[in-house]
Amino acid sequence: MPEFAAATVHLRTPEDAVALPVRTSVDLAAWAAEAARRLVGPDDGDEPKLLGALATELREAAADSRERGPITALSYVPEPRLGELARIELSALLADDTYPTMTVELLQRYLAAPTPVSYRPPEAELRTLPAGPAVRVRHAYVQDVGRDGLGTVMETCAYGIRADEKWALVLLTSWQAQAGTDVLCELTDELAETVRVTV
Repeated sequence: MPEFAAATVHLRTPEDAVALPVRTSVDLAAWAAEAARRLVGPDDGDEPKLLGALATELREAAADSRERGPITALSYVPEPRLGELARIELSALLADDTYPTMTVELLQRYLAAPTPVSYRPPEAELRTLPAGPAVRVRHAYVQDVGRDGLGTVMETCAYGIRADEKWALVLLTSWQAQAGTDVLCELTDELAETVRVTV
């Protein structure tokens, strides 16, 4: 495998997903308004409330993903009237002085570590993908806990893919728990099979 700096990483964009501009300099408000029009289509394109709400959500999604600096990020919007169903991000992890060699075991420890906000213990299983050996981890955690102790349950399905001994890829799909968990895990499984690394 090539070093990360010399590599090109490919991920198929699923139908009903829009690529978020996380690595390009654009006016997010203008980009989001145009992306919302494309997602809504001509049938509902004359509904300003729908377009406005979706544009706001896409702009916020792009700004949120930009903070993490992924290689690519997608907003999955199969039903525009319901807004973003899931976020999909593909990021790189580089070996460092603390962890000089990237291994699947290291990725499993990183992705499957329980946290104070874990809703249930992470579930991990080893996989083999075209891009390299991998670990698949499902996790649920609580975010935005209020004074009443209640919060939003978020679920994730992630793949840690060892691309090389010096770097790895993390494919992460996240969504609110009331969404279709099995469908979104299947989507993540399909996308993981499409990850390719070339020079």
